[in-house]
Amino acid sequence: MFNPTRPSPNLPERHGSKVMDIICTGSIAYDYLMTFPGYFKDHILPEKLDSISLSFLVDSMVRQRGGTAPNIAYTLALLGAHPRLVGTVGEDFSDYNEWLKSKSIDTRDVRRIPGKFTASFFVNTDRANAQIASFYPGAMAHASEISMRDLGLSPSDLVVISPNDPGAMIQYAQECRELGIPYLYDPSQQIVRMAADDLRQGVEGAHALFLNDYEYELLKKHTGLTEESILSRVSLMVITLGESGAAIYASGQCVRVPVVPPEKIADPTGVGDAFRGGFLTGYRLGLDWDTCGKMGALAATYCLEQVGTQSHSFTPIEFISRFRRHFDDQGKLDVLLK
Repeated sequence: MFNPTRPSPNLPERHGSKVMDIICTGSIAYDYLMTFPGYFKDHILPEKLDSISLSFLVDSMVRQRGGTAPNIAYTLALLGAHPRLVGTVGEDFSDYNEWLKSKSIDTRDVRRIPGKFTASFFVNTDRANAQIASFYPGAMAHASEISMRDLGLSPSDLVVISPNDPGAMIQYAQECRELGIPYLYDPSQQIVRMAADDLRQGVEGAHALFLNDYEYELLKKHTGLTEESILSRVSLMVITLGESGAAIYASGQCVRVPVVPPEKIADPTGVGDAFRGGFLTGYRLGLDWDTCGKMGALAATYCLEQVGTQSHSFTPIEFISRFRRHFDDQGKLDVLLK
């Protein structure tokens, strides 16, 4: 149990009857997904880490649409939201843009950078679902050219600050604080690239913090913040725990939610983003923390069962039906059908 100084309500803030808009900022990228038929650990020599040199012959490679911001937005859209996507892309983005618009994702705030390619993520996954990845920023390096001040936001909205150009992440958090716009802080993969002071400020001004358990420990190490000090600063914290589910810290309590057993495991890439999309759908609709977390867990499982971060698909009716095979929502998810 904990006692935050700013206890969070279970319901999102509304102006009149308006449900919050969710603005997804972060990387917009193409994912190059490869599979290695062995185990990385069998080829790593601990005594030679200072001169490591490895090359893996992979069995397959596919190019998928990806990036943290559209991944989150995609699952939100599957569940009936119309999220706004914010980011910078290259001249090769046309087909991707049409795909996103066809899924009811608002791309008006996506800016194309002349002479640049869209960011690219290269990831190799072994038989144990361990991953080795590289990321080329491309047009993402220009993300700080977009300002939150130009988006017409209101305090009833929620800005998701997910991994992006580090300078843009710092800028967006500062602008949200100055504008009084609540933001969800998700530094995850960029923790290793950001200065401790910038990470601390991002946490201290955030409404919500989302990380996996490894990233959470890394954040504490880099910033010197303790769990108690973090929980005293944010109204909501969600830590995903892999096969152990997730822990939700809010409203003076810790709610643990389990995973939804997958029918198959195809690819873990993007599972965390799908969880965020499912959780945020429940949050924007004012559902309780337990239901929000379980919605995130089911969305994550849908993603895990497919190759690619935007390959999973379901209708709200299908989502509700599968949810009720594992959990009793007492009719709460009927709100997805309205």
